[in-house]
Order: sequence, then C-alpha cells, then structure tokens
Amino acid sequence: MQVKNLQITTQHNCDISDARDNGIYSICTLVLKLRNHYKWENLLEPWDEPDSPTLLDWIEAKENYWQSIASDNFQEPSFNNQNSDPYDVALINGHLTDTSLIYGAGYGRSLKSIFFLAEKIESKIIDGCPVFILGREMARELASPFAMLQDGIIYIRRNSLRFFFWDQIQEIRSSSRAPLQHALALYGVMTDDKLNRKLFQENLDRIVDQEIPTFIHHEIGEMHETTLDSATLKIIIRAFPGSAIEFLARTIKDMLADTHPKGMLGHIISEQKETSLAFYVGFLDGLRKVLAPEIIESFNDFLSTPDWAKIDQARKTCRAQNLERAEKLNKLSLALEHEPPETVKCRIEAQLLSPLNL
Repeated sequence: MQVKNLQITTQHNCDISDARDNGIYSICTLVLKLRNHYKWENLLEPWDEPDSPTLLDWIEAKENYWQSIASDNFQEPSFNNQNSDPYDVALINGHLTDTSLIYGAGYGRSLKSIFFLAEKIESKIIDGCPVFILGREMARELASPFAMLQDGIIYIRRNSLRFFFWDQIQEIRSSSRAPLQHALALYGVMTDDKLNRKLFQENLDRIVDQEIPTFIHHEIGEMHETTLDSATLKIIIRAFPGSAIEFLARTIKDMLADTHPKGMLGHIISEQKETSLAFYVGFLDGLRKVLAPEIIESFNDFLSTPDWAKIDQARKTCRAQNLERAEKLNKLSLALEHEPPETVKCRIEAQLLSPLNL
C-alpha cells in the first residue's frame, strides 16, 4: 500500500511541476513532450502515433487540469505515518529497499522540479559511482531526462532514452544527416542509403542498450568536472531564468562534462566506439554545436580517414576553449553579489555571447 501511495503522490507532484513550469518550453517542444507523455500514460511504444483528435482532446484536458493545481504545494510522501521531504531521495529510497523501485527528485532546466518512480533493471559501480539503469516508470513529469546525476548517483531512464533515440532519428536535420546515417548504417538499419523504419524499430532496444554506456560517462564527466559547479549554475539560472545566458551556462557545463577525460567523448575515444562518436556528432544541436566546431570538423575528416588521435586532439581543443568560457562565467557570476543583474548581463553578453554571434 505504501508503494501505491508513493506512486500517487509522486505523480501528483509531477503534475504540479508541469502545471507550474510548462512555460519554459517552446510550443513545438511542449507539443512533443505532451505527445510522448500521452504515449507513456497509455503504454504506447515510441512508434505508436495516437489519432490527432484523441491527442488534442487529451492535451486540452491536461491543460485544464494543470490550471486547477498550479498553485498547489508539493505533497510529502508518507511512510509509517511520517511525512518526508519530496526532495529527500536517500530517505525515500531507504523505504524502498525491499522493492525493485527507485525514487528520484531534483531540478532540471530553469530549475523545473523533476520527480520519478521507476523499476530498477540493473545496478553497477562505474568509476566508484553507483549507477542505476531504470525501466518501467510508474510516475514521471514532462521533462523526463534520460540521464541524471544526483548526490553522487547516476540514474539512466531507459524508456526516456528509447523515446529520445526514436524522435531524434525520425526528425533528422540536414546538418546531422551524415553522422546519424553513418551510425545507423553501422547498426545495419539502413537500406539503399535510407533509414529502414521497420529495421530501426526492431533494433531500437539493441541500439539503446549498446549506447547507454556513453550516456553514463556524460554523468561521470559531470561528476569529475568542477570548473563550473552546480552552485554557480543555480546562481546564474536564478538571475537569468530561461535566457540565452542560462542556456549558454548549461551548455558549457555539458561540454566540459563531455570533453573531460572520463566523460562521454573520453569514453568513446578510449573504446574507439564509432557508432557512439557518430551519434554524438549527429545529436549536437543549438548551442552545443556552436561550442564544438572542432569535434564536428574532426568527425568529417574521420569519415574519410579514421584517426582516433585527431578526434582526441579535437576533444582537448574543444575542452580548452570551453574551460576559458567557464572561467569567465565564474568571475562574472561572482559580480552578482554586488552588482545589478542587468549590469552583469551586459558584461556576459559582451564577453561570451557576442563572440559566438549569439
């Protein structure tokens, strides 16, 4: 009974989070997240598409529900008649030791609250860090990040990752076509230089499972990377929520995690995993693409003349560039203690955004 109550409480908190903060997404992104949330609620696979009228009616009902709970406080999970802080992950998971479930809570983009309750598929230790691979999810909110690092523990949400891969491949951008098609060809799901949707569907789980280690190592890199720490990032987000400055800070932090010797790219290079390298480049978008020109250029050369040493040199160069940007952000964020945010914003724009043509 306690597990059922936890599921209900967690999902309610997920709904409150969505009601409060769905505005952080663009309309297109929100529609995609709602569509996938509908699929999750209805136990659909990534490739199962609901009828448009059915989905639109569901979205309208969801938005009406959000309006009714947007001002509610998060509920406190209760065990043995004692309430727990919904962010106290260690305490709540302590009550779940006799189950196969893992509870998670934290903050995502623009400090949106994230909660989930999922079944544990596998647990392991990598580089001294506990890693949980999670399967079926009993409660989740819109963001549903497929990889999280919290309090020294890494969570990989396999179902979210399956949807990520499916959606990314269905919406291949022209600038990402070559690397993604290269990865898919290596996995044998291309026919006559075109994606074979049936083969991709049949091999999706195999692809996801083989690529999970690279996403684990992004979190490993984040754990080891201290140049732009979480406390500084939160200061920046609170001062400039939803702005280009927030996105830049998050992206720099991600790139430093990726390019750390123990991070995603470091792992890909040490394992010489060509599919993961191609997916990495293919998934670069937005600011990440702007901050990683060396990686893209070296991969283009790699396609004709594979040379892992050049990829590693590109990683090091990319890392050095973003370390400089992180140091500038650190110094500028300190100025928020004694200068108005608008003044600091102008300096960040001049020193970091303008040189990137942003």
